Amino acid sequence: MLENQTILITGGTGSFGQNATEFLLSNSKVKKIIIFSRDENKQFIMQNKFKDKRLRFFLGDVRDQSRIELALNDVDLLIHAAALKHVPAAEYNPFEFIKTNVHGAENVISASLSKKIKKVLMLSTDKACNPINLYGATKLCSEKLFVNANNYSGTKGTLFGVVRYGNVISSRGSVIPLFKNLIKDGQKELPLTHKDMTRFFITLPEAIKFVINCFNLLK
Repeated sequence: MLENQTILITGGTGSFGQNATEFLLSNSKVKKIIIFSRDENKQFIMQNKFKDKRLRFFLGDVRDQSRIELALNDVDLLIHAAALKHVPAAEYNPFEFIKTNVHGAENVISASLSKKIKKVLMLSTDKACNPINLYGATKLCSEKLFVNANNYSGTKGTLFGVVRYGNVISSRGSVIPLFKNLIKDGQKELPLTHKDMTRFFITLPEAIKFVINCFNLLK
């Protein structure tokens, strides 16, 4: 279903966006991939890394609905990956996380409805399941917004979906690089939040294929 399609990825300079871009450019016949993010330096690095004519870059923030709408001209599919993700930072900066993770999700939904995007997937986290911290709560809230958005689009309008998975190994914010550095420094014990907690891990290639398959499930 990706052949000759234009895909926009919010937060596209992050771990998922960069690896998804590489996978899509190499393994599909997409017409165009638009990277929507607020970091010009990361966009510059990414542009020089791939050097593909199908790749476009759009500076903007999901907090700005009008900017999202402008970026969505002639877009078919949208992957909403933009988010603030660090759990401790969320506890000290709750307003900022709400602006990006909740209001940002609302802006993506409104812009997608306005531009009649075919399918929109939001990337979520296992931390949204019965959350006890602010980050998980903002992601649960944004999940609810995306699911409910289908009521606004009607039977023939934009299809919205949520993809929830566990910790992506070695992605931005992953604990794996921390563990590796501690082991390298000679540490014999690794810090855990709680000895009885369960963590779910997934590799970036697995996450990318999972998300792409979820587009096929949106009907």
